[in-house]
Amino acid sequence: MEVSAKDGDIYAASASAMFHVLVVKHGIHGDLRQKGKIAELALGYGGGEGALKAMGALDMGLTQEELKPLVTSWRTTNPHIVDFWWKVDWAVKEAIENHRIMRVGTLTTFMQKGVLFIELPSGRRLAYVGAAMKMGEKGYKVITYMGVGATKKWEPIESYGPKFVENIIQAVSRDILCHAMKNLQERYICGHVHDELIIECTEETPVYEITETMSEMPEWMPGLVLRADGYQTWYYKKD
Repeated sequence: MEVSAKDGDIYAASASAMFHVLVVKHGIHGDLRQKGKIAELALGYGGGEGALKAMGALDMGLTQEELKPLVTSWRTTNPHIVDFWWKVDWAVKEAIENHRIMRVGTLTTFMQKGVLFIELPSGRRLAYVGAAMKMGEKGYKVITYMGVGATKKWEPIESYGPKFVENIIQAVSRDILCHAMKNLQERYICGHVHDELIIECTEETPVYEITETMSEMPEWMPGLVLRADGYQTWYYKKD
């Protein structure tokens, strides 16, 4: 949040922390920024060497020998994120096995009629039908729930803390965008793509009026640094 508040570059900041040198985009040690970027994008939800490869790490010039140290460096630099993964993992297991209501920060996990719920800061709930603890192929218990799996059939799906955190972050991000949409409901929102809104308006409409409204935080998320950027165009495109 400090990097964002100062309009900094998160990938350069991550690389600086990981490699203990000042990294500046297009500047000093700028070659390390790419490693910071691939680590930020691939490792935030429990990913390891396989996640780096899937993100194209080897195609970007990293070697196989660099991958494991990169994972270790990122996790060492981001202990609060790693800790959050396993707190969520523990809360989910306690909710499923012992039917306890568990709280991790502003999140609440609990079981109700065979469904695992994770209540988000907004009050909206993620639901995992048929959540249970079952013996996995490696000989220890794993978290499962029912859903459409890789075979496109309704089947048990295995999950764990980092994956639940990914679901949570995506859902909270969606809630923040929906909050902006409600605040802009008098505008003509003709579409939305990931974290973007597409609004049809007159040419005279100042962009800052839209971005300032989108930057307003909901009361259920105090303290978060949020900024919106915008541009005018005759047709939809990436800025």
